[in-house]
Amino acid sequence: MTPISTPIDRRTVLRAAGAAALGASLAGCSQLSSSSGAAEGLVLDPPENHDRIKEADLPHPIYGEGIPEATVPAPLHDRSVTTTEFEGDRHLMLTFVYTSCTTVCPGLTAALRRVQDDAHEEGYEDEIAFLPMTFDPEYDTAEVLEEYGEEYGVDFDAGNWYFLRPDTHEDAKAIVEDTFGVAFEHGEESDETDDEEMDHGEESDDEEMDHDEMDHDRHITHTSLILLVNKDGLVERAWTGGSPGGNEIVDAARAVVEGW
Repeated sequence: MTPISTPIDRRTVLRAAGAAALGASLAGCSQLSSSSGAAEGLVLDPPENHDRIKEADLPHPIYGEGIPEATVPAPLHDRSVTTTEFEGDRHLMLTFVYTSCTTVCPGLTAALRRVQDDAHEEGYEDEIAFLPMTFDPEYDTAEVLEEYGEEYGVDFDAGNWYFLRPDTHEDAKAIVEDTFGVAFEHGEESDETDDEEMDHGEESDDEEMDHDEMDHDRHITHTSLILLVNKDGLVERAWTGGSPGGNEIVDAARAVVEGW
């Protein structure tokens, strides 16, 4: 299947990695107030250092920007999902992972799952959707993605969790890297990972799964990104450098739902 996507300007892997690292250093703590400072069409106030983040020309979507459009197979649902199809209906959370990752990806997946748990507990599970996308389609089959979700405690019965899987490596490059600005590069298995992969905080330690049964002979160096997008398709938060600490991501999602 040929991916349908509306790309951001193409960036090289090195530029994307460097810019994402800069974005992580600038992001700092996020302000969750929705009382006065939010831009038109948004609930949350701008994150700290937002002006500097804008000037950095980051390759991924940032606060206030529209979510890029891409249509990607959702193999556990036997259909394709378009990232903009939830506009007007649900808020959205996206991240980009590969299931055999043992550094940052467990924290990214666990962060979305924590919000899913909170959505169930607080009664907004029909107001939000989760789109974790793999960039290793050769290994991450539908069966692998289902097992991965089960081991992380994903509630598939809630009907709001869609694992997305580009058909090919080339499709993954076009969508994940060119469209969403998340750089990744296949390399040799190594103990070394980029700084951003390792910067995922303590909150993911107790939720990392055992990947021994899922190891393969590839290592993928990549940047990280979690997007919180409101029902109008605008980015409320873009987290880089790993999963945000504490309850920040849950608080942000809940604030957007309650403030809408």
